[in-house]
Amino acid sequence: MKKMLLVLILMAVAVVIASAVVAGCGDSTTSSTNANADVQKQLDDIKGALPKFAIPMREVGDRFADMNAAAQGGNWALTAYMSKYLNNAMNPTKVTKPEEYKNWAAFYTGPFDPVNKAIAAKDLAAFNTAYTNSISSCNACHEASGYKFVKIVKEDTASD
Repeated sequence: MKKMLLVLILMAVAVVIASAVVAGCGDSTTSSTNANADVQKQLDDIKGALPKFAIPMREVGDRFADMNAAAQGGNWALTAYMSKYLNNAMNPTKVTKPEEYKNWAAFYTGPFDPVNKAIAAKDLAAFNTAYTNSISSCNACHEASGYKFVKIVKEDTASD
């Protein structure tokens, strides 16, 4: 999915550049205005095709469960990998939901930070405490955001 998103973005950039070149070749203000409107429409269409918040959050949930399963099995490299990529999964929301992304970034560098510190220390007891605390933070945020029905629970197994 990330490769497809990257290809879509690269294609969009190529279209925007080509449109700008074509727009620059015209002498009339009207054609330039039309070209700018067309470029803006293309950018709006690309933004509309990017995932908003629910799809990246679904990936976060899967990686969150996988991270716990990996930690419980002592696979700290996979635990760290899952943490990194659960954070990266939210990148499209920088464009589609920038205010909500700020909340995510504050969570990942704030309440979730003890999870990452426990992973770096390979400390299962600290991980379990921090992971459980992060679930409480997730649920509080969901409730404050109007998504009280989205309740995170500690899974016993990986998502897949």
